[in-house]
Amino acid sequence: MFTRSAKLLATAAFAATLAVPAAFAENPMVGGAPMLAERNIVENAVNSKDHTTLVAAVKAAGLVETLQGEGPFTVFAPTNAAFDKLPEGTVATLLKPENKDQLSKVLTCHVVAADVMSSALGKMIADDGGAHPVKTVGGCEFTARAVDGKIMIEDGQGNMATVTIADVDQSNGVIHVIDTVLLPAS
Repeated sequence: MFTRSAKLLATAAFAATLAVPAAFAENPMVGGAPMLAERNIVENAVNSKDHTTLVAAVKAAGLVETLQGEGPFTVFAPTNAAFDKLPEGTVATLLKPENKDQLSKVLTCHVVAADVMSSALGKMIADDGGAHPVKTVGGCEFTARAVDGKIMIEDGQGNMATVTIADVDQSNGVIHVIDTVLLPAS
């Protein structure tokens, strides 16, 4: 049997584990790979089996060096399944050398020039009455919303992406995994 003091101590110890600052919390696994906070966005993304299409696209667009840079960056990283939802042939067309500018535009519309954790984004959404504009380095403006406790991003064509894994801390920013490719307005 626990004494009252032992119960209080155990409860306090459990509560303390819930209050660990995000900087000391372990990153979630992404695509079956550990995401190490001391690595940059590209160094981690290449290890995720769920982001092979994104990595190939970043390489084809010539954005590797940029995303390995100092940042800070927030990347809304679509999974392979997100790319699979695009019309047939879209990815293959975008990966062609002659479409490098268009591919770069789509990819940079997934990047924000700031380090924005989900708690901060959630606060911005709440402060703005439920919809917060998100301006990307690619010149796109999307809308972040909170829906049923999840962060959603509405792209320029009205498509909704859900953040499925948030707050993957990187040495040069943060990754939020999303389930839909964000597209610029037509």
